[in-house]
Amino acid sequence: MSETEATTGTDGATNGGPRKPALWQQLLPWAITLVCFGYLYTRLSGAAARDGLGLVEYLGGIFGRVDWIKWLALMVPYSAFFFLIDSAVVWRVVSWFNTPISYTGILPIRGSSYILSILNEQVGKGAMGLYLFRRYGVPGWEVGSSMIFIMFCEFFYLLFWATIGWSLRREDLPEVFGLIPVIAGGAAIFLVGWIFFFRRGAAPAPVDPESDAPVPFRDRPLFKSFREAGPLHYLTIVVLRSPALLAAVVIYTYAIDLFGVEATMGQMLGYLPVIFFGAATPGPMRTVAITLWVVLFPGNEGEMAAFGFVQHNFFIFFNAAIGLLFLRRANRELFDEAQPTG
Repeated sequence: MSETEATTGTDGATNGGPRKPALWQQLLPWAITLVCFGYLYTRLSGAAARDGLGLVEYLGGIFGRVDWIKWLALMVPYSAFFFLIDSAVVWRVVSWFNTPISYTGILPIRGSSYILSILNEQVGKGAMGLYLFRRYGVPGWEVGSSMIFIMFCEFFYLLFWATIGWSLRREDLPEVFGLIPVIAGGAAIFLVGWIFFFRRGAAPAPVDPESDAPVPFRDRPLFKSFREAGPLHYLTIVVLRSPALLAAVVIYTYAIDLFGVEATMGQMLGYLPVIFFGAATPGPMRTVAITLWVVLFPGNEGEMAAFGFVQHNFFIFFNAAIGLLFLRRANRELFDEAQPTG
């Protein structure tokens, strides 16, 4: 085999560089998004026709009936509360696994990262990693390990509450939600094995960046947080995050009433974790999350499409607005102080 053949894949890309995703992988997110929007358009057009209205006039009437002052009075405090809880999670994890830092010290970079999170949540977490490296000298791999730990815990946090919601409202949920306890059971077994895998044995020796020797999977710097985390660390993150979801159950129950749809807090407890899980997933799942409101409340297609769209987008953009309040301070600390602090 020639040197060229050994270093070049069948698609012409070198082994050292990123491979271009297959065509179906590029098209799948667009296909899912188009299906969701097509479904919404069909349902909304049908609802508008039943009322003898055009689609624009139908949706305009729904938006016109909402008391937006009362809606803002609900959503603004909730978004601020979520920011404080979210920052507490980041502060706790960074303090555990990376470097001691005050809670108020994490607020500027967590808030500023929401601006980048409009595009992608992982990009926002990458910005936090850069901040911690520049300001505190924390190696990038260690920060990346903590960010992955946070996302890992978030999955189990949402799954935990989705399982509780399913157990309370199983008769009201579509049949497909019957998979939730199955997924939860499998995830629980996986989590036990995952914790045991990383906690067994002695701490690994420091990795020599100049060495070409392979590093065992468990000993890689990217998994530093998982090697140090015990069951109590995982549980603490779930407990810290839970007030934000419980607050959302209350706020969304009152907010949906402003759109002319009645729902109980028990229903919201069953629905929100699943919808939040979809909204937290990058790519087309955000569209799926908005579409799911229409499925869960049949007969209120227009109201639920408007509700899902407004709730999701307000939350993203208001969080970004919170970030703007901290952006100047974050930039000053990130770029004006090149030397890491002790």
